Amino acid sequence: MDRQRQNARIRALLEEAQQRDVIVHLTARAELDRLTHQAHHQGVAARRAGRGRSTSVRHELNLTELLAPIQGPPLLLALDGVQDPHNLGACLRSADAAGVHAVIAPADRAVGLTPAVRKVACGAAETVPFVPVTNLARTLRWLQAQRLWIVGAAGEADISLYEMDFTGPVAIVLGAEERGLRRLTRDLCDYLVRIPMAGQVASLNVSVAAGVFLFEAVRQRGRHRVRTSK
Repeated sequence: MDRQRQNARIRALLEEAQQRDVIVHLTARAELDRLTHQAHHQGVAARRAGRGRSTSVRHELNLTELLAPIQGPPLLLALDGVQDPHNLGACLRSADAAGVHAVIAPADRAVGLTPAVRKVACGAAETVPFVPVTNLARTLRWLQAQRLWIVGAAGEADISLYEMDFTGPVAIVLGAEERGLRRLTRDLCDYLVRIPMAGQVASLNVSVAAGVFLFEAVRQRGRHRVRTSK
């Protein structure tokens, strides 16, 4: 904890840490910069006991184990080569809010769970299982064998997002910044779906698109409706 920060939020955090018997070390900001690998932080860093790796990170071989206990149709999010840490963090945050069962991404040529990703995710990096895979195409084929529908986002698709049925077992696949889905990934999708755009901008940021897709799935899967009467 930065010894020079003494605002109300820091004091409240310090009191809670003491109540929970958490050991607190006051240090210089430069040391926090080194520990977090970034200069933009809130003056606090935490180290979890254990192996130092987030429990949310799952190896691809554990996908079977991950899907087995799910009650109801699985909802997965696959990201095809997202490299911006802010985009991945925002996608994880939306995935947590939407109740996504896992986020899948290539292990290579894509951003992993860096400190910057964790900061943007605001805790979602620890709650949503993140599955880095060596071959995304092979993983999508495996998911199809498990009877999941693979729905890819493509701006030129004929099918509108609001025409697609997301109530069944589905993996939503979004492409990387600027280039979108890779050709092989596109070819593996059961459906390509577009977000209707009314303005002049041709596409949305991948994290924004992820939120739009996921919450349309949430809307369709929701069982409770607010009933009004006069």
